[in-house]
Amino acid sequence: MGMVGGGPGSFIGDVHRKAAIIDGLIELVCGAFSSSAERSQETGRALYLPENRCYASFEEMILAEKQLPEGERMDFVAITTPNHLHFAPAKLALQNGFHVVCDKPMTLNVEEAKELITLVEQTGLLFALTHNYTGHPMVRQARAMVANGDLGAVRKVQVQYLQGWMATAVEKETGGKEFWRQDPAKSGMGGALGDIGTHAENLTEFITGLKINELAADLGRFGEGRVLDDDGNILLRMENGAKGTMSISQIATGEENNLAIRVYGEKGSLEWHQENPNELITRWLDAPKKIFTPNGKGLYAEAAAVSRIPSGHPEGYLEAFATIYRGFAQHLVAVLENKTIDGTAYPTVYDGLRGLQFISAAVHSDANNAAWTKLQ
Repeated sequence: MGMVGGGPGSFIGDVHRKAAIIDGLIELVCGAFSSSAERSQETGRALYLPENRCYASFEEMILAEKQLPEGERMDFVAITTPNHLHFAPAKLALQNGFHVVCDKPMTLNVEEAKELITLVEQTGLLFALTHNYTGHPMVRQARAMVANGDLGAVRKVQVQYLQGWMATAVEKETGGKEFWRQDPAKSGMGGALGDIGTHAENLTEFITGLKINELAADLGRFGEGRVLDDDGNILLRMENGAKGTMSISQIATGEENNLAIRVYGEKGSLEWHQENPNELITRWLDAPKKIFTPNGKGLYAEAAAVSRIPSGHPEGYLEAFATIYRGFAQHLVAVLENKTIDGTAYPTVYDGLRGLQFISAAVHSDANNAAWTKLQ
């Protein structure tokens, strides 16, 4: 793995590095960790990388690594930068034969997302998007139960992602460190929509197997001087006729990382909370409530395959993130060995497009008094 971003002070870059190595399939070999050559070298030294593989820019890294013999150069690029710096390194990597893992949202807009899809389809290279919550064993169990018809046809979905870290003027309190999230040139057209809304959208479509056809969004901008949303309530219409509600906020005072989803079907329902990720609660028309846990009884193969440790031992954020990297690595190994695998166990470039379509539809809906707007 080569990394773009993740320099001094980076939260998400460090998460990517830790998650990538959990299963022993991936080694970090190079990086362009910062827009400053000096800071990139500083990060490389801290990670015990050779000086000549700590690059001053992602352009230098991609072109230099391409010149190395196969087996020595990086196999893929992990992009862990702010939103506006996702598209250019992803595009250059694909154009030069490197597979890509990218943080979300994938790009700044739908047009860029479609361009990456074209490149992926033309090159046949792999592209993973780190919607890490889909890596939790109980999320995989929920998806398998819906797909198997255990709940019957899905009728209603309720999803929320509530945080409170922007309840105060955090961009001023941190000396502007987080201000890029309120800068459309760096964040894109969505604030909380891009940061956490895309997770709620992706989790909804991942578990139900249904696409959101259209939505009606009422967004808020409560922080003084903020131009992008920091709050929102969204009605959803699913492709099978099911209805949904989504509540997202980064000004929900006191909330930490309250991502939760409830799916109601004809015969039963399920409920999952990210802050208690090792329990999947199910309720039934004709049976008692049942709680599933990782490596517990009654799991589908999709959930058991990503339950790493014995029952009663908690698995969390890093392990779920690692599941995305493991699925990508296993696929990449198969590609390198000219083998085939059944399906892909990680979000892809197409999920990235869905996220941008969701952001765009929500912003346009809000601008038109919460008018119903199709995702396209």
